Amino acid sequence: MNKKSAWEKYDEKTLESVMSYAENYMDFLNKGKTERECVNYIIEKIEKSGYRKLIPGKISKGSLKKGDKVYFCNMNKTIIMFEIGSESIENGMNILGAHIDSPRLDIKANPLYEEDPFVYLDTHYYGGIKKYQWVTLPLALHGIVVKKDGTSVTIKIGEDENDPVFFISDLLIHLASEQMEKKATKVIEGEDLDIIIGNIPLKATYNAEIDEKKDLIKNNVLSILKRDYGIEEKDFLSAEIEVVPADKARSSGFDKSMILAYGHDDRVCAYSSFMAMLEVKDMKRTACCILTDKEEIGSVGATGMRSMFFENVLRELLEGMGVYNELTVRRTLMNSFMLSSDVTSGFDPMYASSFDKKNVAYLGKGFSFCKFTGSRGKFGSNDANAEYIGKLRKIMDDENVDYQLVELGKVDYGGGGTIAYIMALYGMNVVDCGVPVMNMHAPYEVVSKVDIYENKLGYIAFLKKA
Repeated sequence: MNKKSAWEKYDEKTLESVMSYAENYMDFLNKGKTERECVNYIIEKIEKSGYRKLIPGKISKGSLKKGDKVYFCNMNKTIIMFEIGSESIENGMNILGAHIDSPRLDIKANPLYEEDPFVYLDTHYYGGIKKYQWVTLPLALHGIVVKKDGTSVTIKIGEDENDPVFFISDLLIHLASEQMEKKATKVIEGEDLDIIIGNIPLKATYNAEIDEKKDLIKNNVLSILKRDYGIEEKDFLSAEIEVVPADKARSSGFDKSMILAYGHDDRVCAYSSFMAMLEVKDMKRTACCILTDKEEIGSVGATGMRSMFFENVLRELLEGMGVYNELTVRRTLMNSFMLSSDVTSGFDPMYASSFDKKNVAYLGKGFSFCKFTGSRGKFGSNDANAEYIGKLRKIMDDENVDYQLVELGKVDYGGGGTIAYIMALYGMNVVDCGVPVMNMHAPYEVVSKVDIYENKLGYIAFLKKA
């Protein structure tokens, strides 16, 4: 079925709303390049809208009631929001679930080394990337360093125009004949993704007498880290520092219809999810928004969706509502509806042979429902049932929201996954749902502004009507 461009239905006033929403989303991207930064941004926004933080173990029985807006935070990397509805929570919740981690490079525990004439930070890439895409880019460092005494130092270097940026070198084309013969997976190896962070020896900087006549460039960088940040080399042992593109999100195209930026996967759905929660009011079914970590590496760990954090905070919520027992937990989960809010592939005419043109998402034609993800025979997929898809179609059509029913790409060409299959373990209805993205997992991805606006409208419709 050939769908019209979603842009065509908007009048001038609504177009202004589309562009304004996109500007606010770009601000979120610029301020939230890591999970911790996203959580900080979201907490600031939702607390201004009346959400209050709950601490597990410190919630009085029966203290929560209809209309209350609350959230739980896990290790500053995962946040779960609830707005309590008027119906019994045993009837289920309407859940939006997205992730706020993105592919990147992580600094290793013992990262600093000198190789004349440079000093480097050793990295380990996180998530699925094409390694060759990360060389020669201006890069920034974001994260946290925790010292032995428990104090911490926040790191954010490379974003201010006066900050230095960092980079990964590549071999000049004049000498690259052998490199150019390699497979794309081998052109740049994982161990070669080390960033250059200095070139001046210590004595040249400070004109100091030093006994040690080796690692002078490394020692100079360490002196700068000590002077400017109070960090010593051993502090890297308890640090979480992420290497991300240094540039800001930018409008793209003469018509400014798109956004070129780092981290659309999956912060575009995360942003639409919590913004939709802020706009809904007087809910019948309890609304829930899960913004989680570690999806790009299998949703593992204490802050990933496979952890027990969601289940545990649901029990805390039910205790606060005065209705907790294990049967209520199970019924609540089984009767819930969920949109696993994650991006899908946007059709790229330059690589048309990789897509099924009848079943792919097109930028500018609305957000997307992906009935199943997985790969090669739907392996690892949730595969939502037809009844649930039919229910969602009616909601979106009644609310005049533009959407597409899509697959990721051609059969046997690869695939991907989300958190949908994890939540489906509870027996709830779940479907993948999000924004089409071009250049997915590259340092700079592309989305359409109209798709992210329709995405928010779709999430609002789901929370109100499902």
